[in-house]
Amino acid sequence: MPSTGKPLVYLAGFDVFRADAIEHGRALKALCDQHGLEGLYPFDNDVPEGLTPEEAAAVICNANIAMIKRCDGVLANLNAFRGAEPDSGTAFEVGMAVALGKPVWAYFEASGSLREQIEHDAAGFDAQGFQVEDFGLPRNLMLACTWAGSSDTAEEAIEALAAHLAG
Repeated sequence: MPSTGKPLVYLAGFDVFRADAIEHGRALKALCDQHGLEGLYPFDNDVPEGLTPEEAAAVICNANIAMIKRCDGVLANLNAFRGAEPDSGTAFEVGMAVALGKPVWAYFEASGSLREQIEHDAAGFDAQGFQVEDFGLPRNLMLACTWAGSSDTAEEAIEALAAHLAG
């Protein structure tokens, strides 16, 4: 896919598991376009037919990694997914982008610090006996201390990331 000359933004998130994943990706890409960005959505990649599930998974993984390597920034949906934490695949993509020196802008519904979000006893331990970190951050410190910024919605995050990339 030829580049438009606009900054490339990888659209990370569990949105690919939505029933309307293709349409949602198109909407995110349209929002990027409105703000002078070119959105790269995982479903932009082609996966050949006839592959085993493991082969298809490897193709998808490698294609997404290639997208992250060529992007100028990452927009990450860090809303809770299947529990209290963000999607593990998205967390991997955020970590990779940070390791490559690419700015990450996160978005998620504001819900207070982790201590406010996760039930814990008086000593700070959750129901499974694990300490709930208490840094006043809305996500794990490895995410919150490495993103360029965060917003409540994808729309706000795209606008903020465009301004951040424009410098």
